[in-house]
Amino acid sequence: MPRFLIALLALSTHAADYDILIRNTRLLDGTGNPWTHSDIAIKSGKIAAIGNLKNSTATREIDAHNRIASPGFIDVHTHVEGEIDRVPRADNFLLDGVTTIITGNCGGSRLNLADYFGKLEKQGLGVNFASFVGHNTVRAEVMGGANRLASPNEIERMQAIVEKAMRDGAIGFSTGLIYTPGTYSNTAEVVALAKAAAKYGGVYASHMRDEGPKILEAIEEAITVGKEAGMRVELSHFKIDTRSLWGMSEKTLALVEKYRAEGVDVVIDQYPYDRSSTSFANVIPSWALADGREATLKRLRDPQTRAKIASDMQDILNKKGQPDYEWAAVASFPPNRSYEGKTIKEINLVKRTGTVPNEIQTILDMMEAANPSMVYHSMGEIDVDRIMRYPNTAIASDGGVRVPGEGLPHPRSYGTNARVLAEYVRKRHVLTLEDAIRRMTTLPARTFNFQDRGQIREGAAADLLIFDPDKVEDRATFINPHQYSAGFDYVLVNGKIEVEDGKLTAARGGSILRGAGGRITR
Repeated sequence: MPRFLIALLALSTHAADYDILIRNTRLLDGTGNPWTHSDIAIKSGKIAAIGNLKNSTATREIDAHNRIASPGFIDVHTHVEGEIDRVPRADNFLLDGVTTIITGNCGGSRLNLADYFGKLEKQGLGVNFASFVGHNTVRAEVMGGANRLASPNEIERMQAIVEKAMRDGAIGFSTGLIYTPGTYSNTAEVVALAKAAAKYGGVYASHMRDEGPKILEAIEEAITVGKEAGMRVELSHFKIDTRSLWGMSEKTLALVEKYRAEGVDVVIDQYPYDRSSTSFANVIPSWALADGREATLKRLRDPQTRAKIASDMQDILNKKGQPDYEWAAVASFPPNRSYEGKTIKEINLVKRTGTVPNEIQTILDMMEAANPSMVYHSMGEIDVDRIMRYPNTAIASDGGVRVPGEGLPHPRSYGTNARVLAEYVRKRHVLTLEDAIRRMTTLPARTFNFQDRGQIREGAAADLLIFDPDKVEDRATFINPHQYSAGFDYVLVNGKIEVEDGKLTAARGGSILRGAGGRITR
């Protein structure tokens, strides 16, 4: 036999069984079951075998040393458009244990998802990526910022856009009903567009119309949309955002559970903080923001209209139960970076005396210069804890891909999952470790029909974490948010090692996760 054939035969005889073999894990499979001692084998980006694999071989072996192995976390509510183009590895998510992100939430998405997905695939991603088609984006395309109900023809045009997005791979339809221009719609419009997404198996996710005094009505509206469209409903960043109503989560959760008992498939998500983050949208009356920025600026510069805006802002503040704007801090304000990290109350004192009317004028001055990103201390711990204990609450950051050093963003973009494991599992025992992992893995995978994600089982995608639950820490704070989480020693995305010994690698294993419509039409 020729020597080269002998060499090839010897090579094939000694070829490794698997690409990667992770030994000596305490395996939490994501279902909520207790851990089991197990090895995990990976081949071609999939979990190929689980169990006692002491006689198996692999090209690369990792000794977990009795650390936890779990599925990679699925963040069901993010806003990453634009920033993931700049940081496609999504470092802050990977180092927080996240291997899949869902964006396009709160009614805001990219309009042409086919082009966007193609661009991201060409660029290469560190995490798996899925997107909704957003109501506000679609409405703005057809109606601009108009403060009126849609005509039948406009409804049809919007439905066509939603259907195209679903065929391009959107996983569902999202609304942000406190934001313009979606806030000007009625329930019938939302139902009509949701039905267009339902044709392709989409999920309805809603930043509801109210998270304070009218939250029960807002829940009713969101569930009505799901029932009439025949869709699963995800209630985004579930909270009580009004100080005078703290504790009301007992009623809101009971209402959600009532509908579940009636057969409505409704789940919720939450970030583990008592502060929210958005623009000035929730402190300025929506009518003042209609028809785009130029129209808003014109209103601000008209003394009579400005006075009306200020009066309505006082009413909004009163309804939120806040005495002044000390609860509102600036996260990002490019025209004056010195404002970042300061409250409106503090900023106002630079030029004016400390009264609420003056604070309102300070906000309106800032609005004339830009539309800053804000952090609001709007929730109470009693509601955060109660919502987290609810079994059908998934964990979500509501964060974005961050560039270190830019602004003072909410720390949730860096530390959401580590905070749950460190604060709510290890320190305060609000959740068990097994249940916390379930809320980050199988619960969101089931909600969004990711059939090969969120669970450690043979044949599933090899999105995996290895970590010591006693060492996971969230380091990001409101004062110093640009700090990566610690303790996730290994992060694998589709079988590629993206974090090794707690450090980022150059690998990019992420892929686009298209909804059923996109999978059918490709």
